[in-house]
Amino acid sequence: MAAAVLLLLTAAATPTYRYQIDAPRSSVDAKVAFMGLASKSARFPQMSGGIHLTPDRLDTIDLDVTLNARALTAGDKTTLERLRGKDFFDVERYPAIRFSGNRMMMTGQSTARVDGQITARGITRPATLAVTFAQPPVGATGKEPIQLSARTTINRHDFGMTAYSVVVGRKVTITINARMVPG
Repeated sequence: MAAAVLLLLTAAATPTYRYQIDAPRSSVDAKVAFMGLASKSARFPQMSGGIHLTPDRLDTIDLDVTLNARALTAGDKTTLERLRGKDFFDVERYPAIRFSGNRMMMTGQSTARVDGQITARGITRPATLAVTFAQPPVGATGKEPIQLSARTTINRHDFGMTAYSVVVGRKVTITINARMVPG
């Protein structure tokens, strides 16, 4: 009898699915105002991580993404050298940037807010991602890829990146386009 009850409880629970980032089909871009008239951008082409997703408990996600800061790219050599240097990402001392999210609140059928933390240059600060899923996550089966886009804005000074404050804006907009595959 106890085994039958346990079997029914196990069958009734929705499983948690694990997805890995499909790095070649994903991107993370950062954009900051420059000289008040234009902007400078950087791209982080190398990343790893994934998400644990339970379709009937979307509020209890486990999202972990790590960016390889040493692999960042920029539009020109001078910007790239400065971004990799001690004034900004200091990639020799801090080779990774990490976002971890542990709470998601659905704001629509395919939109959500993910609360978590960003760690860059050894400094961790709270961050919230505005996420749009290509398909509603409540219908996830663990067999198909998940496509999403997300955006957040951070203050670079919160992470010790205070150089060139006269010409480089404080607010950095981070845009994520991610494809996650079952794994």
